[in-house]
Amino acid sequence: MTTLWWMARVSLPFDWAWTGSASHFALFGLVLLFLVLVTWIISHRAILTLQGKIAANDFSTTGEEVSPLNQRLCRAHANLYENAPIWGGILLMAIATQSTSITNGLAVYFLLARLGQVVTHILSTSVIAVQIRFTFFVVQLAIAAYWLVGFAQKWFT
Repeated sequence: MTTLWWMARVSLPFDWAWTGSASHFALFGLVLLFLVLVTWIISHRAILTLQGKIAANDFSTTGEEVSPLNQRLCRAHANLYENAPIWGGILLMAIATQSTSITNGLAVYFLLARLGQVVTHILSTSVIAVQIRFTFFVVQLAIAAYWLVGFAQKWFT
């Protein structure tokens, strides 16, 4: 039986072999999440512009003129790129210094916490949703702090 070339490259989402490590996968996931949000925003705006409902130059960065959902989507997108230097920087530092052993153990949990924060941000701005979103953020901060302690122990001891 012959395996097609594209079938040989198919991996399960949680098989790190195609990315190199869990840290690579988490960085890939962050970039993919960013691209999904950007594509969602751009597609929605393009449709509204092509339908003649909103002029191409009338969109604000907050998305409030479109809908509450669009406003939450734009805010989730902004929150993602506001924090990208921290999360991406730590993961890139681990990859560049061949220190992924520090980040691999929690990389997927970090990505899941980030995804949970984004999804919660998009779904609602109720008090409970904001508290849930904050909890996801605190988890990310705790993981980042743990990683930084790991880097400090490796490099400064």
